Amino acid sequence: MRLEITCQDRLGIAQDVLDILVTHEIDLRGIEIDPTGKIFLNFPNIEFADFQHLMPKIRRIDGIDDVKTTLFMPGEREKNQLSAILRTLPDPVFSIDAKGQILLCNEAVTSGLEMPDIEVVGSDIADVVKGFNFHRWMEGSAPRPQSAKVKFIQQDYLADMLPITVSDGDCGNIVAGAVILLKSEMRLGQQFSAFHQSPTDSFDRFVVESAVMHKVVNEAKRIADLDAPVLIFGETGTGKEMIARACHQSSRRSEGAFLALNCASLPDSVAETELFGYAEGAFNQPSAKVGLLEQARGGTLLLDEIADMSHQLQAKLLRVLEDGEFRRVGDTQPVNVDVRFICTTCRDLGQLVEEGRFRKELYYRLNVLSLVMPSLKERRQDIVPLAEAFIAQHSTKLGRRPAKLSKSCVEFLQNYPWPGNVRQLQNALFRALSLLDGKEITKEDIQLPSCAPSMTYIDENFDGSLDDEVKKFEKDLLKRLYPFYPSTRQLAKKLGLSHTAIANKLREYGINKATIKL
Repeated sequence: MRLEITCQDRLGIAQDVLDILVTHEIDLRGIEIDPTGKIFLNFPNIEFADFQHLMPKIRRIDGIDDVKTTLFMPGEREKNQLSAILRTLPDPVFSIDAKGQILLCNEAVTSGLEMPDIEVVGSDIADVVKGFNFHRWMEGSAPRPQSAKVKFIQQDYLADMLPITVSDGDCGNIVAGAVILLKSEMRLGQQFSAFHQSPTDSFDRFVVESAVMHKVVNEAKRIADLDAPVLIFGETGTGKEMIARACHQSSRRSEGAFLALNCASLPDSVAETELFGYAEGAFNQPSAKVGLLEQARGGTLLLDEIADMSHQLQAKLLRVLEDGEFRRVGDTQPVNVDVRFICTTCRDLGQLVEEGRFRKELYYRLNVLSLVMPSLKERRQDIVPLAEAFIAQHSTKLGRRPAKLSKSCVEFLQNYPWPGNVRQLQNALFRALSLLDGKEITKEDIQLPSCAPSMTYIDENFDGSLDDEVKKFEKDLLKRLYPFYPSTRQLAKKLGLSHTAIANKLREYGINKATIKL
C-alpha cells in the first residue's frame, strides 16, 4: 500500500508521521517528498484494511491537509516511464554509473548482443562499446555531452553521450553516470532522408510491385505536369487523394496551394460558399469570404466525390470551366480563375450521365485526363509490401521496433477481399501494432469483419431475371478490365474466352476506346 500526504511546510511534520508508524510497528519501506512538499509512503506488506484505522490519526497531525492512497510512488512512476521509453526505442541505449558499469539497457542492446538482460547489466561499458574512453570522459572536471564514432557488435555506430549529474550543494555538480545512445549508419541515413523529405506526397511513396499499379503511376507521372483537368476513378480507400496530391507536387503548380472540397460531406448552400465565397453584406455578414477557388489560385483544387455535387453547383462549375471566371455569392464582379481541377469519384459517372443524374457537358469538361485507381484485390502483389511499409510507418509513430508478419498472416492478408482497400489495410495494421505484445503479427492479431472472397452485387429483392443480373455483372467486369487490356486478344486471354466471344460482348455492351477512357 502507498500513501500520498498533502501537508503544509512545517519543520518536523514528517517526523510526526513517522512516530505514528513506529508506535504501531508499521514496516515502512520507502519515503519520498516531491517538489510540491507532498509526502509519499510505501508499505508493501500491509493491506488498506489493516491500516485504515491509522488514517484519522495522521489527518489530526497539525499541518496535514489530506491523506489518501496512491498507485505509485513518484520514483516508481519515473522508473516505469524510463523503462517504457527504453524498451520502445529502436536504437541501442545504455545507462551507466560513474565507474562505467551498465545499470540499464534496452531490448535493442540485448537482441544485438544476443544476451539476456541479466548478463549485460553489471558489465563494463568498455567491454561492449569500443573506440571511446568512457572512464576518462566521466573523470574529467566537467564532462559535457559528446558524440563519437564507436564499435558495437563489430559495426560502426555514432554514440551520443549525455552525462548525468547531481547537485552537491555549494560544491557544484557530481557526475553520477551517463546515458549512451547509439545510432547505426543506416538509421542516420533514414533520419537524414526524413529530415530533407518533402512534406507533401510524391510518386516515390507508392508501392508499385503489381503491373496494374505500375501502369497507373506511370500514367499519373505523364499527366501530372499537364494543366488540363484530371478525373480519378476508384473505390473508396484506393488512394485517389494521395495520387491527386502527387500529381500536384509533380506539376508546375507545386509551389501553389493544394486545397480540397468534399462534395459529399457538405450541404449544397455550404458547399457553394466554400467553393465560391461570398461578398461583403451577403447573408448579413460584415465582411467578405474568400472561397477555395480564390485560395487555390496558382495551385490545385481537388473536388472529392464530384458525383455527389448537386445539379445547381454542377451548372456553376461548368460555367467556371467554360468562362474561366466566377462570381462570389451576392456579388456581380467576376473573378478570374487560375486553378487546376482534379476530381475524384467512386461511382460510374458515365452511367450517371445516362441516367440524367450528372451533367453531360460537365462530364466531358472534366474527363480530359483520367486515372483509374485499382482496388487492392486487383493488386495482390502490392499487399505484402504495403503491409510492411505501413508497419514501419506505424512503428515509428508508436515508438516501437517494427514487427514481422507471420506466414499465416501473409496468406490471410493476400486472400482477404479488402472491401475497404488500402485504407482498410492501413487501419487494420495500426490496430494490430497498437495492441501487439510480441515481435510478430499473426493472423489472429488482424481484426477484420468476415467477408466473402467475392462481392455480392444483387439485393435479395432485385427486379429482373437472372440473365439480366448476369449481364449487368458481365458489363461491369468488362468495363473495369478494358482500360488495362484494351486489346480484345489480351482481354480474351485474361478471361479464358475466345477472341470472337470477347469482341461480340464488347460490341453488345458498347465498350470501346471511344466510350472507355484508357
